[in-house]
Amino acid sequence: MYVGCQGIGTSRHELQFLVRHGVTHMDTSIDPDDFDLLRKSREEAAAEGVELEMIHIPMPESITLADDPQRDKDLDMICGWIENAGKAGLRGLNYNFSVVGYQRTEARYGRGGSQFSSWEFSKYDNDEPHKGGQVDRDEIFARAAYFLERVIPVAEEYKVQLASHLPDPPAPELRGEVRWNFPVYEGLKRFSELVDSPYHGFNFCCGVAAEGLEDPGKELPPIVEYFSERKKIFNVHFRNIRGGLNDFVEVWPDEGDVDMHELAQIFHRTDYPYMLMPDHAPLHPDDMAPEGLSGRVRQGWAFQFGYIKALIQAVSKEAAKSSS
Repeated sequence: MYVGCQGIGTSRHELQFLVRHGVTHMDTSIDPDDFDLLRKSREEAAAEGVELEMIHIPMPESITLADDPQRDKDLDMICGWIENAGKAGLRGLNYNFSVVGYQRTEARYGRGGSQFSSWEFSKYDNDEPHKGGQVDRDEIFARAAYFLERVIPVAEEYKVQLASHLPDPPAPELRGEVRWNFPVYEGLKRFSELVDSPYHGFNFCCGVAAEGLEDPGKELPPIVEYFSERKKIFNVHFRNIRGGLNDFVEVWPDEGDVDMHELAQIFHRTDYPYMLMPDHAPLHPDDMAPEGLSGRVRQGWAFQFGYIKALIQAVSKEAAKSSS
């Protein structure tokens, strides 16, 4: 396994920021319909010593809302994106499958004036209905299965991993949507078994999984081990929280309720072979990105790159000592 970065561009400024911090693998957002741009972006990254191995793709609402006949047209479009990704040499595509999407309440603050993303269900307007209406657990799984049964055969043909992020945050119900990743273990297991393929798995966010647990420090490690052992994790967002279900704050990785060293040991022990990357790094007013460039070029990401690299070295040396 190795440190990676998501959501950063392929300008020289951004790529050299990665290389300075020992990061040589990345994931970004590029128009998946533009094959020439995919190939050009990989070449730009490679010229600076970085492998662009995955990209994020948008999920059309027609698919999450089961809006026919547009859904089938958009599924054909995604199959074309998968073909482009395979021909461009990408390892995989990351996507999100939820109706309501990412949700947060007001920010909280921590050490050195850091701004943290946070969630307090008691402060959330959960009465505002979503335009998709009420979607129960069986229905959201049926929609996901419809999507996967159409696209996974194409992913297998072009050898492109499809990695699903977890709906953030997990909750029994948000604005009418029963989140498929709640309860966390049961939801992830059911989703992972919708189709049987080595190209179907997770863009596994340690932070999101922790957000849906009563006691993340105790409950998260066995969940990580279960899915990593079964090779269902294609990418890891390596972040920490304080708190848990219905009330949490995203903090620096060394100060949360989850022992990130323990998670790194699990990933090493289960032979996880891909990126561990920062996610939702704390913000600070002194750290604004230059206009037109990614917000990843800042202190929060640099700190987390070093933290992850150190953990990878530590668990590798621990394993070598224990086997000698």
